[in-house]
Amino acid sequence: GATTTRSRGRAVVAVVAVVGVLVLIGLAGCGGDGVRQDGGRQAAPAAVPAPFGDCAELTAAPPIPSGSAAGTAPAGARPLPSVTLDCMADGTRVATAQIKGPAVVNLWASWCAPCRSELPAFQRLGERAAGRIHVVGVDTRDDRAAAVDLADQLGLTFPSLADPDQKVLAGLARPGLPVTVFVDSQGKVRHIYNGKALDEASLTALVRQHLEVAVPVG
Repeated sequence: GATTTRSRGRAVVAVVAVVGVLVLIGLAGCGGDGVRQDGGRQAAPAAVPAPFGDCAELTAAPPIPSGSAAGTAPAGARPLPSVTLDCMADGTRVATAQIKGPAVVNLWASWCAPCRSELPAFQRLGERAAGRIHVVGVDTRDDRAAAVDLADQLGLTFPSLADPDQKVLAGLARPGLPVTVFVDSQGKVRHIYNGKALDEASLTALVRQHLEVAVPVG
């Protein structure tokens, strides 16, 4: 009768209370702050580095190394084609006219086999010449996802600009990739290389010849 009903009610309340305690214990064991039941702390996920460097540094001139002359650009020397492109790292807009030399500007694309071959040489140049010259990439008429994937594969960290409409290539009046432009401290183009894929030695020699900057040997 009524006594049996009250007993059943008390039993249900007791079961609900036990379940509630178990739920609270479970939540404490996998809390959002990353603390485990044993008092330890879960390891934070490893940070994934951005494949390209920040472009902000490109508008500040690197110091001219001691003993290296800025020189005088040949008559008729022109600056880089004046266009504004997105930085591959964060999408900020960068005017090529604001890139301060001495600089080595490499036009590349993920679909370009010689580009893929020579990009590691530009990465090593950027590492060895830090503070002496800027190494800049211009990803040309490319798929962004493919470009980022290639950069991840090759470990590219130098700044790159996205040029899907190949404005820089058209401004240089070159037929195809890869193209490497050597820009002096006055922002003038000293030399445009449009030959076979460069290796570390030949690239270093061109920097010394056209920018008068001696890059330390790695």
